[in-house]
Amino acid sequence: MLKNEYEILKGADKVVLAYSGGLDTSVMVTWLKENGANDVICVSVDLGQVKDPAALEKKAIASGASKFYNINVEEEFIDDYAFKTLKMGAKYESAYLLGTAIARPLISKVLVDVAKKEGANLIVHGCTGKGNDQIRFEVSIKSLAPEIDVLAPWRFWDIKGRSEEESYALEHGIPLAVKKEEDYSMDENIWHLSHEGLELEDPQNPADLSKVLDWVIAPEKAPDEAEIVEIEFDKGIPVGLNGEKLSGASLVKKLNKIAGAHGIGIDDIVESRVVGMKSRGVYENPASSVLYFAIEKLKTTTMHPDALQYQQKMALDYANLVYEGKWMTPLKEAMDAFNDIACANVTGSVKIKLYKGQLYPAGIFATNSLYLEDYATFEEDAVYNQSDATGFINLFGLSTKIYSQAIKKEN
Repeated sequence: MLKNEYEILKGADKVVLAYSGGLDTSVMVTWLKENGANDVICVSVDLGQVKDPAALEKKAIASGASKFYNINVEEEFIDDYAFKTLKMGAKYESAYLLGTAIARPLISKVLVDVAKKEGANLIVHGCTGKGNDQIRFEVSIKSLAPEIDVLAPWRFWDIKGRSEEESYALEHGIPLAVKKEEDYSMDENIWHLSHEGLELEDPQNPADLSKVLDWVIAPEKAPDEAEIVEIEFDKGIPVGLNGEKLSGASLVKKLNKIAGAHGIGIDDIVESRVVGMKSRGVYENPASSVLYFAIEKLKTTTMHPDALQYQQKMALDYANLVYEGKWMTPLKEAMDAFNDIACANVTGSVKIKLYKGQLYPAGIFATNSLYLEDYATFEEDAVYNQSDATGFINLFGLSTKIYSQAIKKEN
């Protein structure tokens, strides 16, 4: 007979909690202790969003945690997660740059590492039963450590909504820095910042950018002078910005500030959640928007046409896998192997003009360009015999010609 959630919780000696210090996880520390957990170990996975780890630790311990970890993995996040989706050109439903989805498997990996180190047999997360993240966390944890149980209190506790959560926090002396009327549901890492909830829940409402935006300036308030940035790539991976070699995380941080100041990277999207409903979010993606635009331009001059076109089809399937939490699957690994070969020649640099929320190409400089002016020129050349096209077209169109002849004969 399968155990219910409360039995699993009471049977856990140590519990690892994915901890952000927000409303949900702040309440959960105390709630877990009240409902049978002996030791609650809070783990903050820092993807570049943690501003004050010491304050976060103080809050966790005050709420009843026995131990606190803040583990910075921003370099690994960019190099092994964000840049892989970038290299593939993966956008969920051709729009969403997967900023939340790519973070969850890495957070899961850190949670599992801490659980094994501490000898914990239960991992708890603060996701609701309506969202995608519960799937991403749990599928990833099952892949890494199928022997560890996972619980999501939102799916079985007696707290029914945000107001009840806030009441519980007040009753138990849990400090909250929440202004309800201004509080969007947000997810942040150095790849993106998302906003959901409040008036954004109705797609008929335009986003009030003066209220929503944090990283990106509204385009109409951006500078009147354009700025050109140059991104350098090596085999599909960004390695330099404006002539300076940088680590992945440093490049993204620097480009976030540059592009955000020009109103670049505002995505207002209605997307299809895995659980079946539609949701609307406003995403700030300054650096990632520029990088996607730049690599798309470089690919046009460096990738073999068959590989480029196949990659463009594969990118949709890849994005679906990542969105659905299937990062740690054989198919996704096989796609990465294909992409390493497909992008072996995607080396060079791209100049991009940034101006009031828009991106414009300002030069593609490929190391081994497949764009050869001798062949592409409209002037006289010595390498292309135009008469060769006659026989080629006769053979290329032969199946169409035969089909048309047969149809006319029948009619």
